Parts: sequence; structure tokens; C-alpha cells
Amino acid sequence: MTIHQAIASPGCGCDRWDMLHPLISIDEALTLIAADATPVGRTEAMSLDSAFGRILTQPVRSRSMAPSFDNAAMDGYAIGTSALTGLGPWALRVVARVPAGQDSATVLEGTSAARIFTGAPIPKGADSVVMQEDVVRDGDVIHLSRRPVAGQNIRVAGSDMAKGATVLDMGRKLGPREIAACAAAGAGILRVRRRLRVALLVTGDEVRRAGGAREAAQIWDVNTPMLTASLARAGIEIVASAQGADNLSGLVHQLGVMAAQADLVITTGGISVGEEDHVKPAVMALGGETLFSGVTIKPGKPVTLGRIGKAHWLGLPGNPVSAFVTFQVFGTALIRSLTGEATGTPTRRHVVTATEIRRKPGRCELRPATLAGFDPHGREIAHFEDATHSARVGLLPLADGLMFLPADADNLSAGALVEFQPFCQS
Repeated sequence: MTIHQAIASPGCGCDRWDMLHPLISIDEALTLIAADATPVGRTEAMSLDSAFGRILTQPVRSRSMAPSFDNAAMDGYAIGTSALTGLGPWALRVVARVPAGQDSATVLEGTSAARIFTGAPIPKGADSVVMQEDVVRDGDVIHLSRRPVAGQNIRVAGSDMAKGATVLDMGRKLGPREIAACAAAGAGILRVRRRLRVALLVTGDEVRRAGGAREAAQIWDVNTPMLTASLARAGIEIVASAQGADNLSGLVHQLGVMAAQADLVITTGGISVGEEDHVKPAVMALGGETLFSGVTIKPGKPVTLGRIGKAHWLGLPGNPVSAFVTFQVFGTALIRSLTGEATGTPTRRHVVTATEIRRKPGRCELRPATLAGFDPHGREIAHFEDATHSARVGLLPLADGLMFLPADADNLSAGALVEFQPFCQS
């Protein structure tokens, strides 16, 4: 495959301090998140049956070999190949039947065979399993026309896992594949990190519950259900969810209560510089601190990271697409750091643009895009809208992830190579 140079500067071109000082780049923000957000401390023992989605805090090691004995990989006949002399065909007498789960004391000698089933232990004297379709059976005798190979269709003891081998390292998130490996290793009890406690506060006087009654100047709440769904994973507990008060004193009280019971407080809206933006002043009134406030991106420039007491605080913009995009980029990375997930920052890869892009330079643009096949060079092709609108959510279900358009690029031709980050799946 031809290797192409990405059209991107370091940090996706977002680090144009000469343009937007003192905003920071995406990669600088992610570096600050990784440096500041250490995993929550307490761990707990959990049964394998309940551990899906949790993060390991101790390595998982195999308690025995896997498989623990030589066994048949399919239904057939166990034989000793050394007994097959001459050119064949060969006739072997069936002297035993070995089902799975039954310990076999059968010993095969000379021209004999054992009927065997998948998973059953290999009898002594046998070194091959001939699949049943390759034999002709006549009463207690089987006839072979082809010489089997020693070792065929046998799962050798320890071929999957050696005793004491590390199957999973700490920091691994337990999905179906990891659960399967733990079970095969005999790990019935796992040591995992406790669930991350998250509080959610959505601001806006105009916001009303989705589908409920609303007046002419009011809107349905998108951010609460969207972020609740984004946080719906086994390693997270939402300890509080509320609509923010419309005044500074009310927000101070709400944020103070939330920070006292949560590891992470997520807010939406109220982080710009308008007269009605009270979230930052409320955080400061509580003695909070800000690690960064504003990133050179579109949409979502006001995104903020800080602390309120011992709790981390992630301030997302109020517009739904901006909130969704910034949560995907920064919220996901923050949660992975706080839960100790070893995979860290979501991985980006390169895709090519389906059509030409003309845009205003200055900020790295994160544009929802849909993957649609491959070009002649085997590169994924991304389709997208002509512009990013921070309040239009109707097309989000069609998108597969975010394209990162470099800050200094005002024109990208069709087929330009850009970074792409798939949407995080809980």
C-alpha cells in the first residue's frame, strides 16, 4: 500500500498560539488530562460473572495449563499412527468409546482405535484423531484409506495458556473477550477498580425534559439524556443529575453538593463570558481551580477542565453537538484516566476526504463524518456535511466519528488525508 503524508501539523494544527493565545491545543489539553487525572483509589473483589465493563487493578494469571490435558479437537477416532504400516488401506478395531468429560484409562495397542468426541481426553497410545467423515465403519472395524498425520486434530495440553502465564495486565477493561480469557484461566474472582462516581449538571433556563410541555422560547433537553447514555457503562455510577439553577448562589450550592459526593462533575453550558454564564464564577466561589479553559477547536472552544475540592470538573459547552464532540474527545479521555483504563486516549487513524473542503482557518475543526468504503489505495473514505453546526443533532446518528481538520488549512482537496477518531462505544 502507498504511504501518504497526513495533511496535519503537530497536534492537528490546533497549537496556533499566534492566532488564539491563550487557548491551548487539543493535544495539550489531553496531556493535561493525563497528567492530572489519576485513577480513583479503592478497589474491590468481584466475581467473573459480574465484572463486565470493569477495570482490572491486578494482572490475571492462569491457574493451570489450558487445556489441562491433550484432547480431541473434533468427533472422530483416536489412533496410534505408528501402527499403520505399509501403503494402506488399513483396518482398525474399535475397542473403546471416549465421551467428553469422562476420564479415560483406555490404552490403545497395535491395530486398535477409540471412538472419541470433541473435548474428550486422548487415550494412551494415540497420537492422532481422524475425523469421522474420513473413515468407513463396518461394525466394530473402521477402514482408513489415507494415512493420518501424528498430532492432527489434537489440542495439546498448555497450547493455549501455560500455568502462571499473564493473561491480562492491570488496567484492562473487561469485555466479552477478556471475560472469556479469564474463565479459561480459571480466574473466578477478579480485583477491579470501584465504579467512578459522576454527577451531571445541565444549565439553561430554557431547557425542559424531552417530550414534555414547553413554551415558545423553551427547548427540549438534549444534553442530559445524551450524556447519561454516554456515561452508561459498568464502571460508572451516576450519583446525581440535575438542571442547573439560573443564578450564581443556586449554582454554588448545587455544585458544592455534587462535588462532595462525586469523583467527577460534568456541567454543560454557562462557561462562556456572557452575563448569564455563572458556572465558572460558581466554581471559583467554591475555591475551585481551572487547569485549562478554552481549546482551539470548532465546535466546543469554551471546554474547561478543573477541580472543585477533590472532584474533577469538566465544563462542556451548552450546544448539544458541541457538548457531544467535546465529551467524545475530552470526556472519554478523562474517564479512562480516572478509571485507570490502560488504553488511555481514544485512538485516531487516517482517512481521506470524499470531496473538497473549503473552510475558515484558525481553529482545528472536529467535523462529524461517515465512513463509506475505500479508495483504490485501500484508504477509508469519509463523507461529511459542508459545515459543522453546534446545535444540529439530527445528522449525528449517521456519523461514525470525527474528522480533525487542521487549524491552518482553508482548503483541502478531495482525497486529502486527515485524522479520524471513531465515536466511543460504551
